[in-house]
Amino acid sequence: MRRLILPLFFGILGTVVLVWLGTWQLQRLAWKEGVLADINARIVAPPVTLPEQPDPESDTYLPVTLSGQLTDQEIHVLASTRDVGAIYRVITAFETEDGRRVLADRGWIKTEDKNVSRAPQSTTLIGNLQWPEERDGFTPENDVDANIWFARDVGDMAVVLKTEPVLIVVREATSDVSENGPSVTPLPVDTSGIPNDHLGYVVTWYGLAIVWVAMTLYYLRRMRKTKKA
Repeated sequence: MRRLILPLFFGILGTVVLVWLGTWQLQRLAWKEGVLADINARIVAPPVTLPEQPDPESDTYLPVTLSGQLTDQEIHVLASTRDVGAIYRVITAFETEDGRRVLADRGWIKTEDKNVSRAPQSTTLIGNLQWPEERDGFTPENDVDANIWFARDVGDMAVVLKTEPVLIVVREATSDVSENGPSVTPLPVDTSGIPNDHLGYVVTWYGLAIVWVAMTLYYLRRMRKTKKA
């Protein structure tokens, strides 16, 4: 029995730790689903007027509506979609009726339409405020001269287009831009880009707990047979 105490102790300890980790991830899963539900509800809430000084912390995903003019000053951000492949997001300087200049993420165009001009036009936009964090250690530097960007760096885009550091991701526009050039397809804000891997972690930790128990029982049984032999 003394020979079995130590393996049994580690078997129980390992099982407890793995089950605790799985339970913790189960709690994290419930928390993340609640966060995503809150964000989804916020995204589709009735739009309001653009705040005087939007706050990146409290106003992210805030639905807003504003009228004014889309200018012909654009920034093109290289991106991709599952259905189309490589695309450019079109970020335009937008002049509101009360004289403000903000950034408008109008949506996406095909790469071959990058250099086709889109004339200024008056419109009313409905969209959501966002300050994306798309840059990491592997993101290339933006090629400002060639107008090929690799991340929506709101501060840098605001400097180039001479706007406030405020980005509205367009969900709807009152006019069809196809009249003034190739159509820009809106790419609205959603929660698909927010990772939620907790269910996978739950399965992993509970699965390891089952394997740990099975290995412990197998080892204990083998030790008993060895002792009898």
